[in-house]
Amino acid sequence: MIELQDAAYGYGADPLLSDMSLRLAPGSFHFLTGPSGAGKTTLLKLCYAELLPTAGSVRLFEQEAKEMARDDVARARQRIGVVHQDCQFLDHLPVAENIALPLTVSDRKTGDEAANLEELIAWVGLRARADALPPELSGGERQRAALARAVIMDPDVILADEPTGNVDWEMSLRLLTLLIELNKMGKTVLIATHDLALIRAAKAEVAARVLRIGGGRLQLAGADL
Repeated sequence: MIELQDAAYGYGADPLLSDMSLRLAPGSFHFLTGPSGAGKTTLLKLCYAELLPTAGSVRLFEQEAKEMARDDVARARQRIGVVHQDCQFLDHLPVAENIALPLTVSDRKTGDEAANLEELIAWVGLRARADALPPELSGGERQRAALARAVIMDPDVILADEPTGNVDWEMSLRLLTLLIELNKMGKTVLIATHDLALIRAAKAEVAARVLRIGGGRLQLAGADL
């Protein structure tokens, strides 16, 4: 699906990330931990070709990222749903239309897709808020809307950058449950988080691999998590 081989990002003697090797296999579940500024967001951006490695290799669905044309990148990104740390919406559009934007942009908003949209909005618990504008949403509602938008195109891979960073514990568990459900449906999931309690909660439900960025390198986290 997505594979990094000795990938690095940054310039000079001390790049931000070095020797990154990671394979996101179909149906796998990963957590990515590390202190603020360690490079978690940068690693996620390498995984969907928002950034290209300054050394080593990143492959998206068997294609070398550095060699992909713009159309190739666009097609690959349709298979990758991204939940950004700071989820942005168009404030003049209601929640349902914000969630449906990827369908609209790709000209896939058909009758069947509209039915799927309604089902997805209900699945994330936002049916009663479908006509609300983004500024009217709580932090948890915004994150659930962001998750719905990330999966509206039925991606193979879901990358979530601190999806529970601005919500309470109850909402964190709700978001985690949604991500675990997606994984059980066969989706590959990678969650960047600093919340070790969230990781412990997930490991009771799913076989999650926990990785940590430290000193610019990627390592398997300890079994004490």
